Amino acid sequence: MQVPLIRLQCGVNSYDWGKLGKDSAAAVFAAATPAEDFSIQEDKPYAELWMGTHPSNPSKDLATKRTLLDLVQDNEALMSSEISHKFGNKLPFLLKVLSIGKALSIQAHPNKQLAEQLHKKDSKNYPDDNHKPEMTIAISPFDGLCGFRPLAEISHFLSTVPALKKLVGEAEAEVFQSSIKGQETSDKKEDEEINKKALRRVFTSLMKSRNEDVELASKDLIISAREEGSNFAGGGGPSNTGKELADLVVRVNKQFPGDIGIFVLFFLNYVKLEVGEAMFLKADDIHAYLSGDIIECMASSDNVVRAGFTPKFKDVDTLVSMLTYSYAPIEEQKMHPVDYPYVTLNREAYSSGSTAALYDPPIEEFSVVKTDLKKKGAKATFEQLAGPSIFICTSGNGKINVGPKVEEVKPGYVYFVGATAEVVLESEDEDFTTFKAFCELHDKEGIDGSHL
Repeated sequence: MQVPLIRLQCGVNSYDWGKLGKDSAAAVFAAATPAEDFSIQEDKPYAELWMGTHPSNPSKDLATKRTLLDLVQDNEALMSSEISHKFGNKLPFLLKVLSIGKALSIQAHPNKQLAEQLHKKDSKNYPDDNHKPEMTIAISPFDGLCGFRPLAEISHFLSTVPALKKLVGEAEAEVFQSSIKGQETSDKKEDEEINKKALRRVFTSLMKSRNEDVELASKDLIISAREEGSNFAGGGGPSNTGKELADLVVRVNKQFPGDIGIFVLFFLNYVKLEVGEAMFLKADDIHAYLSGDIIECMASSDNVVRAGFTPKFKDVDTLVSMLTYSYAPIEEQKMHPVDYPYVTLNREAYSSGSTAALYDPPIEEFSVVKTDLKKKGAKATFEQLAGPSIFICTSGNGKINVGPKVEEVKPGYVYFVGATAEVVLESEDEDFTTFKAFCELHDKEGIDGSHL
């Protein structure tokens, strides 16, 4: 029987928002595994390294050049029969490295039911029928927009950013502010429903602005941002200073002049993540990544509904109708990792402060473990799992051991590990970091509070 340890050759996508040449972690990691048709070009943007079975960019067995999809479909034991049957003989998650040089589109990913409808109606722009909840873990300093701000902050900006209020419409702004007044943070269901309806109405008004109105308003906004500095947007709010917002407006306007996105940022949380910090985005959550390198894991899908910061197809009507309109401080949307219980660290690992941290979102398709081995000879032994895993090394050198098979590990090396295999990682440096994405079906609390 084949030892279920397969080194993967993974494809990298070039999109306009990617980092250039060797500044892109996605490109550098891709180049670590030989490929006849790939060499880094310094003037080319490299955006995403894909690790999985998605047909748009499937990973391959480095030795045989067969796709990982072919391998797991031919050998059910690599996935486990339970996972193969549930997810249709393909890996339920897609692991990526993203290298973000400029803003990605303002976007959301459809839930399962909507994904099926969009794919049936427009398969060109919606290439599959799956949902796409996703998790982001920073591997360099990162910033982005994630979810709607607390309502009081949105109301504050409507009062202190004249160009925003003009574009939304003074009457619409006043309807929103009067609707939410006094109940901005109420946890009563009826108040929340009123708040969400008010938010939907005012946000839809913004998103359906005429292009010529956006262009004119953006000129006024840029003048205000440059002239007012720390006093911009009424000095900011609880989450962001006026200067921070002014700098952000100027920055993204240089990337996408006159784009609706420079107004959307007053509605969305502006988040910064340090290395190792994470956030989880449910289906139908609005977001836009702005800069940094990240590990991203998601349900296996490539469905994106876009509405700004992009030259690609925009679908504003679908976006404004699909959003949950949940609103909360960004701290409530960040994920907080916990110790991973199914790993044993040897004495060298314990003495050096090595860690294995679990990022466990409330969905069944994936979880991720970040392992940091801080001393040469440090080992982490992962217990058998009833499901598949993919490992990627982001720093340092070491070894991976499955049964009698031992392989070297360097930054950018990617390995698939089949179900029920015990895995041992051993460091040959003082800073050996890997990420493991895996699927194992068990009782998780779902995003709607139910049990999966």
